[in-house]
Amino acid sequence: MFHSDVIDQTLKKLRAQTANMLTLLNLGLGGFAILVAIHGQLGLSVILIFMAALADRFDGLVARKLNIVSEMGKQLDSMSDIISFGVAPAILLYQGILHSFGYPGLFFTVFYIGCGAFRLARFNITEGNGYFTGLPITAAGCLATLSYLALPVFPTHLYLFIILILALLMIASFKLKKF
Repeated sequence: MFHSDVIDQTLKKLRAQTANMLTLLNLGLGGFAILVAIHGQLGLSVILIFMAALADRFDGLVARKLNIVSEMGKQLDSMSDIISFGVAPAILLYQGILHSFGYPGLFFTVFYIGCGAFRLARFNITEGNGYFTGLPITAAGCLATLSYLALPVFPTHLYLFIILILALLMIASFKLKKF
């Protein structure tokens, strides 16, 4: 009897942390994406960012499906998102092209990260009403990462414009329906 109670309690605790484990996977993948980008492995960084996006997609689904949504989970998700979809894509684009623009490239890289942090903070203090205000950081990060794949096609100066537009779209006040 005692043994089965311990197993039941352990399974309950694991179930309650399932979404947070996926969120931490998102964070870990984003962290690895940053580190490999710093070491010049930009293709691997792209893959890791997209894997982080998958983990991010599933953490929310699992939390809602298992009815384990929590305030801590929401904050942890935002902290993970700033790493995986703010810092990681910014470092990827900086290492891949923006460094060649000197201080303007540096400024736009940091500006993108700051706008992502602002967007997440605003999201966390506003109530969910079926709409996002501004472009979600996950979408901005995935678009920035996707744009890296077009580096051989796009003119290099376009990347200053891309990162600036994505940054401004994150902090814009337009409404976007959640799906």
